[in-house]
Amino acid sequence: MTLNVGGIDRFARIAIGLILIGLTLTGTIGVWGWLGVVPLVTGIIGWCPPYAMFGFSTCAMKKKS
Repeated sequence: MTLNVGGIDRFARIAIGLILIGLTLTGTIGVWGWLGVVPLVTGIIGWCPPYAMFGFSTCAMKKKS
């Protein structure tokens, strides 16, 4: 499993996931807020299945020497 989620993308996914889960726990939004688990997990592990299926990556490219 190769990482395909880069730095800014990872931070955004983790933040959005935590916000959605927090809003759900406080009763501000409904049960659909538990979908925040998906971006949270993909941000933590650094791998996104749809990115892998479509060959997309937001990771920094390595320089060739």
